[in-house]
Amino acid sequence: MTSKLSNLPPAELLKAEKITGFRHQLQAWSVDNFRDFPWRQTTDAYSIFVAEFLLQKTGTPTAVPVYEAFISRYPTLRSLAAAPIEEIASLLQPLGLHFRAVRLCQSVQVMMEQYSGQVPQQEAELLKLPGVGLYTARSICANAFGQPAAVLDTNVARILERFFGLQGNRVKSRCKLLWKAAEQVAPQTDVSRWNLTLLDFGALVCTATNPRCSQCPLRDRCNYYNQSALL
Repeated sequence: MTSKLSNLPPAELLKAEKITGFRHQLQAWSVDNFRDFPWRQTTDAYSIFVAEFLLQKTGTPTAVPVYEAFISRYPTLRSLAAAPIEEIASLLQPLGLHFRAVRLCQSVQVMMEQYSGQVPQQEAELLKLPGVGLYTARSICANAFGQPAAVLDTNVARILERFFGLQGNRVKSRCKLLWKAAEQVAPQTDVSRWNLTLLDFGALVCTATNPRCSQCPLRDRCNYYNQSALL
């Protein structure tokens, strides 16, 4: 279902009052529903870099044990750089995506050679690393370095489309309208927590199929819910 306003740019569509309510309700929801994963317990850039690589196209329950084993075996970027790629690929095998290990090793070598064995802190530099796209780069910027970098993935895109009545492109990760909306609704502070709250809300309430609208604190002002009620 699509709002008649869906073709308007976010600056016109996303009114300040609705954004404020959206933020407030989700921030209140997160107090009791924020999920706990090992990579959320640290701001170590290397640990978060590894987590973001492992989470690409992978569910969090699958990634948790692999992440814990990975960090235990390779606690630093330098220790990972010294490891044989065959060993790394074997450890990552449960996650699928056979090319993941290759790109991870390529990124590590770039960081060793060009960034003195450190994870770069700027989005533009992160985007030069093999296997790092805009979502991954911004997640690292927000979660490791405390930068106000909003993110957009399928979960975030779904929430924005439904609540505000937007219609993004087929490939959500490349949709400028949805990226602009994600940046517009993000708060000025603690954007890391905000990004993670959106991911949790998309996983637990605003799911792709059978969304739990009856449990949703946003339903009264949600475009998707109110249009569904009219059918």
